[in-house]
Amino acid sequence: MRGPDQRSVAIIGAGIGGLAAAITLAAAGRPVVVLERAPAPGGKVAAAPLGGIAVDAGPGALSLRPVFEALFAAADTTLDRELQLARLPLLGRHLWPDGSLLDLPADPAAAEHAIGAFAGPAGARGYRDFMARAAKCWAALEKPFLTVQRPGALALGAQAGMRGLLGTSPFGTLWDALGEHFADPRLRQVFSRLSTYVGTSPLVAPATLMLVAQVEAGGLWAIEGGMARLPAAMARAAAAKGARFRHGADVAALRVAGGRIAGLTLRDGEAIEAGQVILNADPATLAAGHFGAAAAKAVPAMPAAKRSFSGIAWAMAGRAEGLDLPRLTVFHAAEAMAELAALTYRGRMPDQPSVTLWAQGRHGVAPPPEGREGLLALVSAPARADGRRMDPAVLATAEAAAFGAMARAGLAITRDATAVMTPADYEALAPGTGGALFGPAVQGWQAIFSRPAARTALPGLFLAGGATHPGAGLAMAAISGRLAAEAAMAERI
Repeated sequence: MRGPDQRSVAIIGAGIGGLAAAITLAAAGRPVVVLERAPAPGGKVAAAPLGGIAVDAGPGALSLRPVFEALFAAADTTLDRELQLARLPLLGRHLWPDGSLLDLPADPAAAEHAIGAFAGPAGARGYRDFMARAAKCWAALEKPFLTVQRPGALALGAQAGMRGLLGTSPFGTLWDALGEHFADPRLRQVFSRLSTYVGTSPLVAPATLMLVAQVEAGGLWAIEGGMARLPAAMARAAAAKGARFRHGADVAALRVAGGRIAGLTLRDGEAIEAGQVILNADPATLAAGHFGAAAAKAVPAMPAAKRSFSGIAWAMAGRAEGLDLPRLTVFHAAEAMAELAALTYRGRMPDQPSVTLWAQGRHGVAPPPEGREGLLALVSAPARADGRRMDPAVLATAEAAAFGAMARAGLAITRDATAVMTPADYEALAPGTGGALFGPAVQGWQAIFSRPAARTALPGLFLAGGATHPGAGLAMAAISGRLAAEAAMAERI
């Protein structure tokens, strides 16, 4: 029998996780084919052609740059050679209905000064102490948890050191931790956004999510020409090392023989043999049987109540005038707690949602560019267990609330072309998820151990993507792809 280093690997999905796996495997000399049903790589990092321009319809910035530098280095190139990156001077602008405004610089010292001017000396001290705590969380969890195959709770405690782990407040909630540092409710709103990176409420998210603040402090980068250039560059790097790509290849089922993966079958009936398969898709899609009954039990089914939030997104080509904008602006609702409770516990849209707006051609605070610009407005929405389309009246109400909030802040948006994505649209892209954008919801301290790991119960089948360990986001998805590739190469057959 051929050794495992000679086995062919089929990767389903050319999202960031699948591309990272392809680079890792191809760089190690493994034969790799990437099967993607879309005409271009990227998955959720997609660009919508609107009004004659390409508008990013997914993530708006890149963080944890060293993760991508290591991937491109493995392919004998560099991140800077493949892409033009611009570091964002602001992590975001925050606006409230009463006219309050906070620009949060990326530099922590400048951020402390800005927060002091906004909320007084107590706010500045709270921020300084909060960031020190976030740094401890990152130091305790990065190497023993986030960048390695998922350990259990006891193994993590042994690797991280129980004293260091307990210092991250793993049993508390993010909301409670924020309350320990920020008396000003507006600052709790600002930093409660850390929970949106994993699609859950700060009322139930573990305090360890403070580490996201440390990640942001390490820098956020815009990609010149749009975020979709990242997966295109990753695909080029993988192809240069020998990975093959087949676009328009829609996988219908995984094939199992002798108790392990034997290959897959495309929707058109073509059978492809593969000794191993890496599935870059939400494991809920697998568990729901959308890749065939033979592989459905490779991962546990995810209860609907355990899903992360979905969202409504308006990708637009047009003009945003009346306010000078940075790349990211958050229009906060007046009553954040009511919004969070509605989303988490009642499964309905809030009457006045907070709105996130990405002005994709702007880096620092800048006036509108000449001509059309790409804009992406987002609000959180509950995932839908039934997968039904959103009631048009509910969608219209959400749209009126979101754009009304931006208008009341002084922003006038002219839309020449718009594409709208709702939970039902996200469900159609990943059947069985209810449209959840971040996989399992991160609720409670045990949640970090409940995300599926790279290995599954079915020999030869491995998982990658933002719904698996270590979590959501571009860099975490890339780490998951590397971990899946390493697990495949380590499998003893």
